[in-house]
Amino acid sequence: MTKPSAPFVAADERMAHLVRYSAREFTRALQSRLGEHGVTFGQWVFLRILWQEDALSQRELSVRANLTEPTTHAAIERLEVLGYVTRRNLNGNKRRRHVFLTESGAAMRELLEPLAIEVNDAALTGFDEDEIASLRSMMFRVLKNLARDEAQGLEQGRRMPSTRAQSVRTRS
Repeated sequence: MTKPSAPFVAADERMAHLVRYSAREFTRALQSRLGEHGVTFGQWVFLRILWQEDALSQRELSVRANLTEPTTHAAIERLEVLGYVTRRNLNGNKRRRHVFLTESGAAMRELLEPLAIEVNDAALTGFDEDEIASLRSMMFRVLKNLARDEAQGLEQGRRMPSTRAQSVRTRS
């Protein structure tokens, strides 16, 4: 068995790459723990959202997870097969289905949430409370700055190309 290692990252690497590498390592660390309980990282994303607010529509879940509706649909279908969620219509609306945690889906929180806390603790080993608070503050500023940049881009007519449109262009 080979020893896992962090990806090679140059000391002068751009911030975007450092964040991407960090997110990837967070995901891998959590996925390895979730996998022991038969849950994927993608399913975890939706369980976590539903633990905070149950009975959301698939579209609302997509927006909150920042994922496409087909991706959300596939994850919710699998969670339903596992018995963690059910889908049903509300208030006579036959088109819009809402996702509800089952008793076992709600119970998974006690089992899975400590795993995410464990990953966060591992990532922040050696940081003191002030450093963690500073890092958190800086990350929120980065997110705010990027949201502002996106809004300004939209005002200037810059649009996010669809993945499908990009793949068609690459094949041509």
